[in-house]
Amino acid sequence: MSSQVKDERTVEDSPPPREGGDRAQYGVCVFLALLGTAVIVDALGIPHLTSGTDPVGPRAVPLILGALLVLFAVLYAVDVARGGHGEPEAGEDVDLSEGADWRTVALLVAVFVANALLIERLGWVISGGLLFWGTAFALGNRHYVRNLLIAATLSLTTFYAFAIGLGVNLPAGVLQGIL
Repeated sequence: MSSQVKDERTVEDSPPPREGGDRAQYGVCVFLALLGTAVIVDALGIPHLTSGTDPVGPRAVPLILGALLVLFAVLYAVDVARGGHGEPEAGEDVDLSEGADWRTVALLVAVFVANALLIERLGWVISGGLLFWGTAFALGNRHYVRNLLIAATLSLTTFYAFAIGLGVNLPAGVLQGIL
């Protein structure tokens, strides 16, 4: 008779976390604490103005958020010190042996930089359309005409949603007077 040994590893079989926790997790704790402190310090610079319709004033929300960030940083640090750790992502379908796709990253950066440079000259509708179309192209979609129609629809919709719905005028650029 031969015995078969299964070579399957599960989350339960993984080695226990190191004593004292993971340094990267402590870095997250420090970041949260510094962010919370910065929010609190910034909020203290807001003048304490109240009115009949706003008895709390504009300082309350940033102070609460800053205090919560600091509180969660402390609670997270205590959890990490006690050996707490995040569970590995089981559903991610990423091959970690493959390198980064720098071509896609470069194309996306180029599209965003082009949008930032062209938005004042061409206006949101054209630069936003190029942004949406270029992003789809960079991510591998090769339905050029369909993407162009979707990009035009998205940029026009967002232009009018900001203008009518929010009262924020996006740059019209070369289409000034037409839109």
